[in-house]
Amino acid sequence: MQASEFITDFIPPLKLSDKVSLALAWMEEIRTAVLPVVDQGKFLGFVRDEVILDLNDLGLTIAEIELDGLDCKVYGDQHVYEILKAGAENGFNAVAILNREDIYQGVVTIEDSLTAFAESLSIQATGSVLVLSMEMTDYSLSEIARLVETENGKILSSIISSDPLDSSKIKLTLKIDQPELRHIKATLERFGYKIIDHFEEEAGISSEEDRIGNLLRFLDI
Repeated sequence: MQASEFITDFIPPLKLSDKVSLALAWMEEIRTAVLPVVDQGKFLGFVRDEVILDLNDLGLTIAEIELDGLDCKVYGDQHVYEILKAGAENGFNAVAILNREDIYQGVVTIEDSLTAFAESLSIQATGSVLVLSMEMTDYSLSEIARLVETENGKILSSIISSDPLDSSKIKLTLKIDQPELRHIKATLERFGYKIIDHFEEEAGISSEEDRIGNLLRFLDI
C-alpha cells in the first residue's frame, strides 16, 4: 500500500504568487485548515489558516507569509503508515507526497490514510487488541503466535514501537481474531510476557467512525 495510491484530487497546491484570500476561500470550500505550497514542482511547506487570520491582510501573497510543515512529507513509494507517522509528528491533517526526485506529487489526508491502514491491518475483522512490553532480545513473534494459537487464537497483524514508559524496551501491539482475551492473556503471562493494555471489541461494531477509533487504539495515537 504505497502512499502515492491515496493522493487526493480535492486539495490543490498554492503558488507563491497566490493571494492569501484565495487560500482562505479554498480552505473554506474543501474544509481544511492547511494547504500545500509548491514552487516549480518543489514542496515549500504548508500554509495554515490561523497564520493568515492572525495577519489580517487578505492582500498579501503566499510568498509574504510564514510557511510550516516542510518536514511533513513522504515519498510516494513508502508505505501508507509513514503518512500517519509524518502527520502525527508534525501535527497536520495532510501530508505532502514527493517522488524520489523530490518533485511534488500531491497530498494525502490523514483520514484517508487511517481508512486504508485499517483495511490493511484487518481492523474491521472481529477480534481484540493486546499490547505487550518486552526487551527486544525477548521478542519472537513466532513464539508468541504459537502461544496464542494454543488458545485457539490467531494473530492478524502486529506493530512494534518504542515503549513510552521504558526506552530500553519495545511495545508490541497485536490484533488477535478472538473477541475475548482472558485465556490468551493468562497463557502469555504464564510464560513471562508483560501485558500492559488490551482492548476487547464489542459485538456489532461496524461504523466507519468505530473502525477508525479501533485503529487509533491499536496504534496508541
